[in-house]
Amino acid sequence: MKDAGYGALLALQFLTRLPVPVVCPWTPATRRWAARSYPLVGLVIGVLLALLGMALRDAWPAPLVALALLSGWVALSGGLHLDGLMDLADALGCQSSGERRWAIMKDPHVGSFAVLALVLHLAWKGMLLWVLLDEGASLWALVAIPALARWGAVALLVGVPAARDEGLAHAWQRSLGHREAWLAALPAVAVLAWVPGGIWLALAMAVFIVIYGGAMRRSFGGINGDIVGAAIEGGELWLLLIAWSWWSYVMV
Repeated sequence: MKDAGYGALLALQFLTRLPVPVVCPWTPATRRWAARSYPLVGLVIGVLLALLGMALRDAWPAPLVALALLSGWVALSGGLHLDGLMDLADALGCQSSGERRWAIMKDPHVGSFAVLALVLHLAWKGMLLWVLLDEGASLWALVAIPALARWGAVALLVGVPAARDEGLAHAWQRSLGHREAWLAALPAVAVLAWVPGGIWLALAMAVFIVIYGGAMRRSFGGINGDIVGAAIEGGELWLLLIAWSWWSYVMV
């Protein structure tokens, strides 16, 4: 059980900026438990966002609540996954392929495609939060979305090989198997039972990962840490769109 506790703290430390005042060992066992805990960390993020939205919803206008939720979302993760999204956008934006794309992805400088991707991504995310608030959607959907997106990251690590025998994704994959993907799904599935449209969110996430994973295989030959981080951001945006569609066209 000690490995499980360290693994959960590793996941919290890696995926958020929440303080973890414990030095956690980096071993195959703790890596496995950390991957299994990814959706649990998503649940923590989602609960904090839902509570923030509930505290502000009746006092602030919807646009400001949406902006506060978006700001909190970014702050909780420290922008870690946005960095991956920007690196991936720069790599895909170039007209080259192969090694040139990898060189661009590893370049610490920010290109124009990265800036465009960041601005458009945050704009879409903020607008979808706004319309969900306007539609009177349950803020508890925000609990499921970060959890499912982080389960998607585990599914990518398990199902798509690393493009290079180096880096963070390769380090994680050395300790992971299909069992991790199934165990990681349990907390997300438990939450979906009482989230409106939860089954559709789960199916939408599965479709996203299949399409995204295939696209990354074709474009890069596999995944790396930036690609996994971008999948979390892309998955959250996709699930917000599905949640809005469900609430607007099914619940109404």
